[in-house]
Amino acid sequence: MNAEGDETLHGRILRELEGRILSGEWQPGHRLPSETEIAAAYGCSRMTVNKVMTQLTRAGLIVRQRRAGTSVAQPGPQPAILEIQDIQREVEASKSVYGYRLLNRAMREANAGDTWLDPSEERLEVLELICLHSADGQPFCLEERQISLAAAADVSAVDFSVRPPGQWLLDTVRWSAAEHTIRAVAASAQASRALGIAKGTPCLSVERKTWNVGRPVTKVVLTYPGQTHALTARFTPASTKPAES
Repeated sequence: MNAEGDETLHGRILRELEGRILSGEWQPGHRLPSETEIAAAYGCSRMTVNKVMTQLTRAGLIVRQRRAGTSVAQPGPQPAILEIQDIQREVEASKSVYGYRLLNRAMREANAGDTWLDPSEERLEVLELICLHSADGQPFCLEERQISLAAAADVSAVDFSVRPPGQWLLDTVRWSAAEHTIRAVAASAQASRALGIAKGTPCLSVERKTWNVGRPVTKVVLTYPGQTHALTARFTPASTKPAES
């Protein structure tokens, strides 16, 4: 099999196995066929299947154990503060009227500053979006988002003048892993203009990156005026083993 054909088959196997897991067809704890069985079913080498299994493992979707085989991973506990929230629902949950405005939309080639992308992929294109979310007519959150066309090719045809990109991504593009970075920042010139606050005003910044089986999907920075926003999570004490005397 040539390199191009092998890569195409690799992608097909990855998508199909991932789809069975994310759709719930294969529930947590479900034991997957062996690599030999999968290779025979797809008519490919075991090495190709092993690469797929490695990607699924890194994405946290499966667990590989010697002798016990490979099974779908159990979802770990995750604080609600780290869930991917729909900003419209967040606003409406506070009994406010939600508003949305697209400030800028631009397509460009990836550059050295896009460190969140996979450097092994060539000729990457990125869609950049700047959006303003409001509550009762007042600025609520500035959204600065980048979307990789390698993971979401259909996004190039969406103008996002009416529907926020976060909603479109949640409904359209699957994701298997996410990373949040929460920090206090001083409002940049762009944030001060959009949010109607003085430059340097304390703000809350939430940076999120998502992946689909190791492939970067999107990076977004959400900036909230610090005096009007807080992140709250409710949790219970972790189970601990008493220290031995």
